[in-house]
Amino acid sequence: MTPPSNTARYAWFVVALLFPVALLNYLDRQMLATMKASMVGDIPSIANKADWGLILGMFKWTYAVLSPFAGYVADKVGKRYVITASLFVWSVVTWWTGHTTTFHELMVARACMGVSEAFYIPAALALIADYHPGLTRSRAVGVHQTGIYLGQILGGFAGYIADSPDHGWRWAFSTCGMIGVLYALPLLAALRNPAQPKSEPDESKPDANVFRALLGNRNFLLLVLYFTLPAIAGWVVRDWMPEILREKFHLGQGKAGVSAILYVQIASLVGALLGGALADRWMRTTSRGRIFTSAIGMMMFLPALFSVGNAGTLTVAIVGLIIFGLGWGFFDCNNMPILCQIARPEWRATGYGIMNLVSISCGGFGDWAFGSLRDRHVPLNVIFGVFAGVALLSVFIVLMIKPREEPRIAAIPA
Repeated sequence: MTPPSNTARYAWFVVALLFPVALLNYLDRQMLATMKASMVGDIPSIANKADWGLILGMFKWTYAVLSPFAGYVADKVGKRYVITASLFVWSVVTWWTGHTTTFHELMVARACMGVSEAFYIPAALALIADYHPGLTRSRAVGVHQTGIYLGQILGGFAGYIADSPDHGWRWAFSTCGMIGVLYALPLLAALRNPAQPKSEPDESKPDANVFRALLGNRNFLLLVLYFTLPAIAGWVVRDWMPEILREKFHLGQGKAGVSAILYVQIASLVGALLGGALADRWMRTTSRGRIFTSAIGMMMFLPALFSVGNAGTLTVAIVGLIIFGLGWGFFDCNNMPILCQIARPEWRATGYGIMNLVSISCGGFGDWAFGSLRDRHVPLNVIFGVFAGVALLSVFIVLMIKPREEPRIAAIPA
């Protein structure tokens, strides 16, 4: 048996191994939003904002549809192989994206990206949860999520690369794809699946149908709804904010991308670390500690979304984005830990996959709808006001979840 100290060190080593994968996962996504002007200029068959919304949505719809299957495969086959295969395939697709020449070819590339990336997040977060039971779980997930935010920050600078005559948007996609391919092999060698986590004592007889069991769980359905509603605003902020700031404040593509991404993602990074630490500490006194922490983050969405929607200056918009980012970090680092309190260990990746299916499907329609509404000149303050109302509703939803106590026994690597 591996000594407990070695187990704890390897548990954090797993987070370190997955950190650059999370960074690449979101860097590859974010670059598309910040290099929009260059890509549209280079691919004239992208005719309008609704077309661009379809490109953004195509990734999300394929990602969403495959997510439950991806989670199920990770739970059954083993998370190590699923994670590394996902990284390798999406990196190849990223490289290919840099060589697309038509609207329909780019649509196909984004669909393939959605298929390949769908297998990563459910498997990665479930693996981290397996290695971090009890009072380190939210912190471990939070550290992993900082890799996501750093990837989005780097993606925010992609507009400068797209504008560079020596590089361009095609170079950015090709380079990131090659980096991911090269990292996949050492990751496979270093990553290990943990020992099979034990189920709760009252769950010794497993339900053969994981989907039926999860969808029959009231708390799981509430979590799916809570995971989905705020994410619609989150996807619009992530995908459309560079374009919103560029048009509203007459910024260059590079400055708009940095202004839209840098501040909100730094705030998200800080929020994930603070929210993870607060949730783990709060769990010492109540099993609802992670729920309460997430609800605090959701409350931050309200002033943030009103500020973004009504901003008269770039400074006000950035302040709103910072508050939004802090709240998002509190929310993001606790979704998988809350899932762990309401679902069996061997169902975590599947459960998160179902959450992704609903959330990202709605996010894809949100991207398309936002583009269509902007084509019809619907005011931003109206759109973001609706988002704020949805965030308020989400606070009540998460407080309705009734979690159970978590086991405090650490997982042992195989």
